Amino acid sequence: MIPEIIKTIPLNYYLFLSSTLFVIGVIGVLTRRNALIIFMSVELMLNAVNLLLTAFSAYRSDPAGQIFVFFIMAVAAAEVAVGLAIIVMMYRYMRTIDVGLMNKLKW
Repeated sequence: MIPEIIKTIPLNYYLFLSSTLFVIGVIGVLTRRNALIIFMSVELMLNAVNLLLTAFSAYRSDPAGQIFVFFIMAVAAAEVAVGLAIIVMMYRYMRTIDVGLMNKLKW
């Protein structure tokens, strides 16, 4: 049922949307200094990959891509837990989440 709905939109649209989201995420990682913005940009890149895997999986009628998306989402959930813990500890220590000041954490 769901793959037929996904197939009504051309695959080129999924490719364009996914690549646009991925590029926005890369630009966010490379240009921002706020740790939360960088963290959200990485998550945006992961979601772009998930969208593309789901679209290809539906167009090929192969559930392997959609199963792989669940594994990516599990890793992303673990990344969120560890990443937010690091950001909270960084804020407690330095009172800022600017990644440019991360060199203060060295011994």
